[in-house]
Amino acid sequence: MRFKDLVLFFVALLTCSLSFGQRLHDTTFRSNGNPVITHEFTGDPAAMVYDGKVYLYTGHDEAPKGRNSYVMNNWTCFSTTDMVNWTEYKTPLSVKDFAWAKGDAWASQVIPRNGKFYWYVAVEHDATHKGKAIAVAVSDSPTGPFKDARGSALVTNDMTTAKTHSWDDIDPTVIIDDDGQAYLFWGNGICYYAKLKSNMIELDGSITPIILPHYEEAPWIHKRKGWYYLSYASGFPEKIAYAMSRNINGPWQYKGIINELAGNSNTNHEAIIDYKGKTYFIYHNGALVPDAGSFHRSVCIDYLYYNPDGTIKRVIMTSEGVNAIKK
Repeated sequence: MRFKDLVLFFVALLTCSLSFGQRLHDTTFRSNGNPVITHEFTGDPAAMVYDGKVYLYTGHDEAPKGRNSYVMNNWTCFSTTDMVNWTEYKTPLSVKDFAWAKGDAWASQVIPRNGKFYWYVAVEHDATHKGKAIAVAVSDSPTGPFKDARGSALVTNDMTTAKTHSWDDIDPTVIIDDDGQAYLFWGNGICYYAKLKSNMIELDGSITPIILPHYEEAPWIHKRKGWYYLSYASGFPEKIAYAMSRNINGPWQYKGIINELAGNSNTNHEAIIDYKGKTYFIYHNGALVPDAGSFHRSVCIDYLYYNPDGTIKRVIMTSEGVNAIKK
């Protein structure tokens, strides 16, 4: 092998290793339809619009080839101003940043308040509180670095009793209502919700279960024109369904399916945002691999549309994805 070829080989090898490990430096790329991100596996998307940009936060699937289980150690962060050209930032948060957690960087969401950014994540607790738990990290920047905001879990498995399995405390989503009150929604097998104190790192009152048809996991809460929308993964394999209410405390009226099975991924996980006059439905599928797509997922983005009465039209999943926003 010539010296030049040897150099190119090692450069490619380094690039590949960084793509599927923790990102050490910021980088830019242009998406080419769906999936949006093709150099690494990303799942459980959440998104935030802040200061003229969309910030996309995802889990990071790292299971070796042939392993049909989740291997997830850190979360990723991307931003865009046109939905096509993206910047990926160095890894802003990992399970190791929570000294009391032992693994599983599962679904999450970031939300801004009072100049800080709060990242709610699901992790596996150590032996002191067996099972999944909700953690919260904080940063002065949407791209991190983030650090443990409490030094302990916000929600542990022994705090919820509506389900007996050890992973019912996952998939946090947060909304700050018009009156300034923040709410946390989460859960597997049943949806829970509770108020958050204004410091965003403590619950403010009791935890309440919500009964929703065929609820599995992955709640996402958003508000539009006086309606609250609670979307979630329904059944298994998972579709995304939703309910609506005029009050965040319910009652919730089931409205149906938003999108169907996401390719060869058994799970489905959504984020819904408005940006520059359009509504975007962000989800994951298993399109980058012929098998084990449930454990090697990829984020996709398509348009979402509302009916005149506020109900949501079915999302059409496409390979073309969304168009670049013209400046």
